[in-house]
Amino acid sequence: MKTPESVLKKQATQAKLAAEAKSQSEAAKAKKVADNKAFFKKAETYAAEYAAAEKAEIDNRRKAKASGGFYVPAEPKVCLVIRIRGIIGVSPKAKKIMQLFRLRQIHNATFVKLNEATVRMLRLIEPYVTYGIPTRATIEKLVYKRGFGKVNKQRIPIADNSIFTDDLKEAGIECTADLVHELFTVGSNFKKSNNFLWPFKLSPPLGGFSKKTKLLHYLEGGEAGNRGEEINKLVKKML
Repeated sequence: MKTPESVLKKQATQAKLAAEAKSQSEAAKAKKVADNKAFFKKAETYAAEYAAAEKAEIDNRRKAKASGGFYVPAEPKVCLVIRIRGIIGVSPKAKKIMQLFRLRQIHNATFVKLNEATVRMLRLIEPYVTYGIPTRATIEKLVYKRGFGKVNKQRIPIADNSIFTDDLKEAGIECTADLVHELFTVGSNFKKSNNFLWPFKLSPPLGGFSKKTKLLHYLEGGEAGNRGEEINKLVKKML
């Protein structure tokens, strides 16, 4: 019995579509392998850059000590702000500032670029937040463990590098290593990178905050306000 012409056409169309799908799949796999190699090379370059910067700082400290002087490190460019109080008793001005910093919920955390204006704003909201200078390791842990990106106004986990939008890729941020580097060094695309990240939703710290001291400033034995590099220990408890 002769096969109907319509069936033959359908089979030919299906075979053509299957061949196209296979070629696209193979091209996508090849591109992914090439991209992964490029991203791995970038990560190695950044690691070497961080190691060189750390070595230079140690050398400068030693030189200053040997000559009987003092080494003054560069001013920090970025800080991590964590909201530790809810909405009760928050003044309208403080509420507005926390909205600008995208700290809408308790235990939300965001990165803030330090300048004269942001430092002034941080002082105004000190009773409701705690903040400090994050290390590169802390930034990496936050991005890898609690990182979510904003894609089409949706909260998408940063599970792989395909999440990065075309807008970020045009700015040279193609992988997670690029994102961490931009946040740590406060590059020219810091604002774009920071806005891409959804505010981090942290857990209450291991052991919790003390009810007696939570409202006091950190320098008075409390939890609020500027805690410098000690913020890294708190983040470790909250991840």
